[in-house]
Amino acid sequence: MPGSGKSSIGRRLSLRLGLPFLDADTEIEAAAGLPITEIFSRYGEPHFRDGERRVISRLLAGPPVVLATGGGAFADARTRAAIRASGAVSVWLRCRLPTLLKRVAGRDHRPMFLHADPAEVLQRLMTARHPLYAEADLVIQCSDESPETTTRRVQEALEAWQPPARLPVTLGERSYDIVVGDGLLQRAGALLAPVLPARRVVVVTDGTVAPLHLPALRVGLEEAGFATLAEIAVPPGEASKDFSALQSVLERMLAAGADRRTAVIALGGGVVGDLAGFAAAVALRGLPFVQVPTTLLAQVDSSVGGKTGVNLALGKNLVGAFHQPRIVLADTATLRTLPPRELRAGYAEVAKHGLLSGETLWRWCEGNGAALVAGDAAAQAHAVLESCRLKAAVVAGDEREESAEGGRALLNLGHTFGHALEAECGYGGTLLHGEAVGVGLGLAASLSARLGQCSQELPGRVISHLQACGMPARIRDLPRTFSTAALMGRMRKDKKVRDGNLRFVLLRGPGEAYTAGDVPPAMVESLLRDEGCEA
Repeated sequence: MPGSGKSSIGRRLSLRLGLPFLDADTEIEAAAGLPITEIFSRYGEPHFRDGERRVISRLLAGPPVVLATGGGAFADARTRAAIRASGAVSVWLRCRLPTLLKRVAGRDHRPMFLHADPAEVLQRLMTARHPLYAEADLVIQCSDESPETTTRRVQEALEAWQPPARLPVTLGERSYDIVVGDGLLQRAGALLAPVLPARRVVVVTDGTVAPLHLPALRVGLEEAGFATLAEIAVPPGEASKDFSALQSVLERMLAAGADRRTAVIALGGGVVGDLAGFAAAVALRGLPFVQVPTTLLAQVDSSVGGKTGVNLALGKNLVGAFHQPRIVLADTATLRTLPPRELRAGYAEVAKHGLLSGETLWRWCEGNGAALVAGDAAAQAHAVLESCRLKAAVVAGDEREESAEGGRALLNLGHTFGHALEAECGYGGTLLHGEAVGVGLGLAASLSARLGQCSQELPGRVISHLQACGMPARIRDLPRTFSTAALMGRMRKDKKVRDGNLRFVLLRGPGEAYTAGDVPPAMVESLLRDEGCEA
């Protein structure tokens, strides 16, 4: 804003960093051979903004500099995009109105203040520009302190700044980024604004997540000028993934005034993501959608790839749609609020990705899994990044799971068994999805070994690792008994069944998964009985 000290702070910062200082307005005047006021009067603001963007892009494409832009430059969407694309770090010097008024007093040479009340001018600019300035990488709250103090704080913020990691999911026009970092909820609006058609959203969450994380998301959205039309909280748990909950979410979002430019934000775990994503897919024939996963399972798996849906009594995810999000914000700080059981359950998907990726990631899991479920933040962040890296590559190659063999279907390792166990338990919380997948991983490895496809040591290696992380890894570890016939019946209703044949993802070893549709049912039944199922 005028009076924030861009030039004075910029010059001091350039000396501290040993970089040249440039002022965009000065460079524009030199390039045009005219004062900025005359460029405006002769050619109008659109012409000026276009030239301003080209000059700023040229300066940022050169050697490192400290660049002070005009106050209106960052308010221009194309210029903000050019600054982001350049890799520059943008800093907003945010001052309160009384501070700015003192600094602009007597500046009658500025055209915007001629014959006008400075307070009214500044307030109008703040209302228009602050939501746009919020997209800056760093926001420095400034006061009446000395320029040297402000400069020092800017330098310290720059030195401490860790940009969130970005992983692309490459799907042509539907491509999007997975953003992974600590504290993303507080910057949600700044991260969402560049990828959404309007600053208008509906938030879908659940009764457990809402009090923990909705306040931070709300602040992050408000900071960037987003209007939240509705905040819809469903009961926590898999039971909310049904048609009645879907209808309720649809009616509430549409009654709140959602239109085709309103984005649906899923704030929560896999249940919320699947439910909100399906609502976004079918409301008004498709609304923009954002995943903000708050559980380990959702961050490493369900939030990426666009699978949405609800359950039927017959089985899990039997009704749904592929509907890709515009962006995924995986705030790893939310993992600190997870109950230990939820964290362990989410780790099953990390272990799955380790087995799919190869020995490097699988050995990392064996060496770090216990620390991860104990709360090691660095291990958690690494697991989220590597899991998303694997899943993004698989989804990009087979978005709709249409590959005849392999492809996205490989991500179902352990899920044929796991979904049958879940369905038999009734989705009431007796068995969490991740726990079912963990048991399914052990069964898939055991079945692979019985078929002679992998070493006889692999099943023990998988089961021992999951047990070391505090997870149930075998059917006999679960708190109830199961019927072999009932589980076989559930698996025959699985959506992966083809021509009446059960299909499994099996292993020849870590990094060597394959799909099989010719497994003898008698062998599967024998395995289930040996693992403790009733005949």
